[in-house]
Amino acid sequence: MTKIIINGVKGRMGQALVACAKNFRDLEVVGQIDTGDDLAAVISRCDAVIDFSAHTATVEVAKLCAAHKKALVIGTTGHTDTDTFEINKIKTTIPIVWASNFSTGVNTLFWLTRKAAEILGPDFDLEVVEMHHRLKKDAPSGTAKSLAEILADVRKLHLNEAVRHGRVGIVGARTPSEIGIHSIRGGDVVGDHTVIFANTGERVELTHKASSRDTFANGALRAALWVVKQKPGLYDMQDVLGLK
Repeated sequence: MTKIIINGVKGRMGQALVACAKNFRDLEVVGQIDTGDDLAAVISRCDAVIDFSAHTATVEVAKLCAAHKKALVIGTTGHTDTDTFEINKIKTTIPIVWASNFSTGVNTLFWLTRKAAEILGPDFDLEVVEMHHRLKKDAPSGTAKSLAEILADVRKLHLNEAVRHGRVGIVGARTPSEIGIHSIRGGDVVGDHTVIFANTGERVELTHKASSRDTFANGALRAALWVVKQKPGLYDMQDVLGLK
């Protein structure tokens, strides 16, 4: 039996994790905490922490897990470069699954996006469009960033130089090296992502639409079961699903 603590339990994802965990016979939720609660007081009970609290708390949660040798699943997005640097230091101490999206479908989209970019080649223009509910705080979504990173990797581009977050005014003709990212916010959309490959005379679009947070929760719980059996290191859902 793998024992987990859910951090961020009052949020939408936290509630989905609690509900979905009941369907996993080999998982036991031994702690449900949120902002203001003391993770240090309960962390000894668990084998792994699933953190869907806030990106500002991730580094401290990771440090605490490292100090107690507990595996970690990170589901927050919007981290700074400094956060990323600190988490990368901790990967030598504990196993960590850090993913922008825990959906099996989205991770299939990641795989398909890489393959399509390789097959279609440099003549296709690359655009990423994402839509989320009105309450989402960060933009673009972590998933959209991951998709753009995949495209940049295939094209051997520096993402920070290639990315274009929307367009306004007289911006001139589109350059071949641009990767457009467009964020739409409204209603209660759980998460829609589309990768567009556009060429003269034809266009290929890969789309994933999530209608329930359960798909993310089930993926994160699956990641927790997987990560407790791994050596220290930094992993993602591609590792969990065996897509690498």
